[in-house]
Amino acid sequence: MPIAALDLGRRRIGVAVTDAAAMGAHPLGIVERRALKHDLDAIAAMLRDRHVSTIVVGLPLNMDGTEGSAAQSARKFAEQLREVLAVDVEMFDERLTSFEARERLADMPARKGTRKTGLDALAAVVILEGWMQAHPEKIARPSS
Repeated sequence: MPIAALDLGRRRIGVAVTDAAAMGAHPLGIVERRALKHDLDAIAAMLRDRHVSTIVVGLPLNMDGTEGSAAQSARKFAEQLREVLAVDVEMFDERLTSFEARERLADMPARKGTRKTGLDALAAVVILEGWMQAHPEKIARPSS
C-alpha cells in the first residue's frame, strides 16, 4: 500500500507519496497552512483516493538531537492526523532534509516563484525516502 510523508512548515506542508508498490517516492503537492482543521482536511483530500496505509511526519529535531517547540508541535499535529485520518502515523527525523531538497532543486530547471513551493514537496520526498531506507521491514510489497 502507498505511504505518504509530510514536511511541516510554518506556511506550507509538503506532501509526498510512494507508488502503489512503495518502490519510489514522488512529490504530490503542498498545502497552504491556515488552521488545523483546514490543513487536516486538505491533506485528507489529497490522499483520499490513494489508500495510504502510513503517513510519515517529519520531526524537526535540533542538531544535537533534542526536541524544541517545533518538534513538539509536529508531534501534536501527527496525533491529530492519526485521529482524523485513522491511519498509522510515524515520526521521522528530518534534520538536513531541507538542505538536501535545496541541493536537488538547484539541479532542476524551474520558473521563478515555483522553487519555494517545490522545495516543500521535495523535502517531503526526502523524508519519505529516508524513512523507507530506515524501515524496509514496514513496507508491504506485493508478492511476485
